[in-house]
Amino acid sequence: MNVDIHYKNRKIFIEGKDDDSVNKTSKIFTELLEILDEGHLLDWDEFQYVVSRYKTNGNGSKTEEKKKSMKEVINTRIVGTQIFAKTEGQANYIDYLKNNDIVFSIGPAGTGKTYLAVAMGVDYLRSGKVQRIILTRPAVEAGEKLGFLPGSFYEKVDPYLRPLYDALLDFMDTDKLISYREKGIIEILPLAYMRGRTLNNSYIILDEAQNTTYQQMKMFLTRIGFNTKAVITGDVTQIDLEKKKDSGLLSVRNVLNGNISGIKFIELSNNDVVRNPLVKEIIKAYEDYENGL
Repeated sequence: MNVDIHYKNRKIFIEGKDDDSVNKTSKIFTELLEILDEGHLLDWDEFQYVVSRYKTNGNGSKTEEKKKSMKEVINTRIVGTQIFAKTEGQANYIDYLKNNDIVFSIGPAGTGKTYLAVAMGVDYLRSGKVQRIILTRPAVEAGEKLGFLPGSFYEKVDPYLRPLYDALLDFMDTDKLISYREKGIIEILPLAYMRGRTLNNSYIILDEAQNTTYQQMKMFLTRIGFNTKAVITGDVTQIDLEKKKDSGLLSVRNVLNGNISGIKFIELSNNDVVRNPLVKEIIKAYEDYENGL
């Protein structure tokens, strides 16, 4: 930020030749101290996020007008699973999940699309708001023709559904998950097996939705019954279909976006990545390459 920072007599002094940088640095410290007063000690990624919000905007006051403060972000929580947002995008996502029946979450890897959706689903199940959780994703690599693969049904689909298991295991132990699976309280299955069902009192997550076709997306959305919430997650930069333009996630934005109450779309960006900081740099490098920069 091109400033010198000194601490003396319980005061922080910020000095610099550029008034704008001094003002932005002052606002960063003010925000950090407000968060500390809330009893929250930021980790390194959260600290970097606070700083980046001021570095990417020319004026600190404009940043405050347009965006939530970090204090608002960390106070956006999924209570039952003790999960809180780490970025403004995640905070908005959690708010959308709480207040809408169908939410489309679109963004790159590492932004918490699936993780937060699963956390909210477990919270709804524990609180009795729904009776079951259904997690599904298209098994594109198997061409949905799982009968040609060796092994039992679960052995066939396990490699494609493993990320959903991993997310669930962060919120419940293995024995509980196995018990819920056996009782049908939690179902994890390929999208092809959703056809013909009507799902009431459920929390449904469609993961990797960029790999659905137009017809599959339509089929999935028309499975939703009474007292059911659905979350559809995907990354439109990682479409594995032979013809990328056939993606159901691309078409559904044109069909539904802004037209129906209770349906919300949220676009997460590389600013919302909460994995290794290198992931954010890798995503940006690919974006620059694909845009010819």
